[in-house]
Amino acid sequence: MRLVLREGLVVTGLGMVLGLLGAGLFTRLMQELLFGVTPLDTVTFVAAPVALVVTSLAACLGPALRAAAADPAMTLRGQ
Repeated sequence: MRLVLREGLVVTGLGMVLGLLGAGLFTRLMQELLFGVTPLDTVTFVAAPVALVVTSLAACLGPALRAAAADPAMTLRGQ
């Protein structure tokens, strides 16, 4: 179960790091398009990654639980 969750969350973490770096760089360029929000708004830069991690965890939990419930002998016999 840990393996499935780790694989899914590593991809999410990499995407978050790259996305936050890109967003941090490009907010200065798009400053004229932001209304009522500062370019490096702390609430936005915290809430979006938290929502993304929660969503990713929920998406990975189903397959992880299914993999943990599978009988390894039956799985290997089926291949």
